[in-house]
Amino acid sequence: MVFPHIDPPPPIVLATLNAKYIHASLGLRYLLANMARHGGSDLRARTVLREFTIARKPQEVAQELLALHPAIIGLGVYIWNVTQTCEVVRLLKAARPELKVVLGGPEVSHEADQQEIVHLADHVITGWGDVSFPKLCRALLHGPQPLMKVMAGEQPSLDQIDLPYGEYSDDDLAHRLLYVEASRGCPFKCEFCLSSLDKTAWAFDLDAFLAAMAVLYQRGARNFKFVDRTFNLKVDASVRILQFFLDRLPAPGLADPQGNLFVHFEVIPDHLPDRLKAMIAQFPPGSMQLEVGVQSFNVAVQERIARKQDNAKTEANLRWLVHHSKAHLHADLIFGLPGETLESFASGFDRLHALGPHEIQLGVLKRLRGTPIARHTQAHGMVYASSAPYTVQQTAVVDAQAMQRFTRFARYWDLVANSGRFKQTLRLLLDEPVPTGQLASVSPHSPFAAFSAFTDFLWQSSASTSGLSPEQLVDALYDHLCQRGDVPQATVHSALLADYLASGARGGHPRALQGSLSRRARLAHAQAPAADSLVQRQQRHLAD
Repeated sequence: MVFPHIDPPPPIVLATLNAKYIHASLGLRYLLANMARHGGSDLRARTVLREFTIARKPQEVAQELLALHPAIIGLGVYIWNVTQTCEVVRLLKAARPELKVVLGGPEVSHEADQQEIVHLADHVITGWGDVSFPKLCRALLHGPQPLMKVMAGEQPSLDQIDLPYGEYSDDDLAHRLLYVEASRGCPFKCEFCLSSLDKTAWAFDLDAFLAAMAVLYQRGARNFKFVDRTFNLKVDASVRILQFFLDRLPAPGLADPQGNLFVHFEVIPDHLPDRLKAMIAQFPPGSMQLEVGVQSFNVAVQERIARKQDNAKTEANLRWLVHHSKAHLHADLIFGLPGETLESFASGFDRLHALGPHEIQLGVLKRLRGTPIARHTQAHGMVYASSAPYTVQQTAVVDAQAMQRFTRFARYWDLVANSGRFKQTLRLLLDEPVPTGQLASVSPHSPFAAFSAFTDFLWQSSASTSGLSPEQLVDALYDHLCQRGDVPQATVHSALLADYLASGARGGHPRALQGSLSRRARLAHAQAPAADSLVQRQQRHLAD
């Protein structure tokens, strides 16, 4: 397809469906930034970026894209958007069969021949697209026409890739998380992760990267989310990056008119040398979040999935971070790993909870396309959902009912514990002895068992894991704790009242607190700002 000279020429559109509006696609911005270098200045001039969310109807997305009269549309495809994106592609090709649709992203980089969306599209670039997408666009527009539908993306040295941070708009800086990366890849081989396919980790030139960060900061950016899989792998580089942000913190007692600085890093849990500790300790509350991927404390499971983790060092590092830093700690666990029983996971959860991270993110194993975790399917009875996100449904040691129960546990844990809205009440819920029910081998003082009992109660009373208001949660917690009977009713009431007034909830007044909210308290509650932002959520966790 060679286009005649048209003024203006039909555009090349880069598009994706993000999970939420606050997210901004780093991958598309890499493609946009490299269009001139690897495709030509004329291609860069005609390339535009469009982002949507998965909440938008595919018909609306397709209509907006078609209204641009594009020659080529490049779509980023991920596990969270493949279903909606597939429908968008179907609508695009039905309306304009001659339109060239190019797919990229992790979801279509593996098992491509098995996917409907790949059959609908014209071309797929697997792996890195920074160089290959601009080259493909030039070939599609000016020839020679490519012969292959599925193409392996070219992986250049990182100095051949232009950094994308100038493609963040002022609106992005004002309203979205800014994703950045000082490195790509990962040297570890954890089989549930796509990064296990990487040979190593590659670092961008640090001077160039920090120069780009300085420009973003000067433009008003204050929210930086690093997507490096192993931020603390190279300590020298980590120290320089941390010092860059420390140098830009306002002096104590002074406010930054552009807003509070916030940085997020994903760190290796068992690698925290003293130099890093010294830097981390200097960040004030609300300025740093560390995501710590623990995943499992079960040594046999760790070995089975090729995860090298020193559990004793992990515990020691988490304990140090809780007691000697102001960083907000977000720790991850995965349920459903091959050979992991419910009792084993519960033990690991209790072990992690005892260390005191501010949030424990509970995920259910997903079989990401291309990951080595698939090799355990038969031996460990792994049954996965056939559609995205390919969540494990049962294993040889965890039946479907237990898996469903845990899924509810994870959802309710996010609403009650991770939200930070029930800090005082959560202590009452988790710290008291409770019957273990089906978890006979779990300690009667187990936080996992305690919250499992609440999970069962809330599910039986609400039959829902979504749409639950803070007021409904207050009433459920009150009823459950009073029914349990090991905490005085007045203590339960007092904790819930304090939590509710501190939370900023504004949907009404819980039944359990009727008559307890004074006119002054109600007025203050009604006038309190909504507590929805990440920083406010963290402040609820960090507050005494």
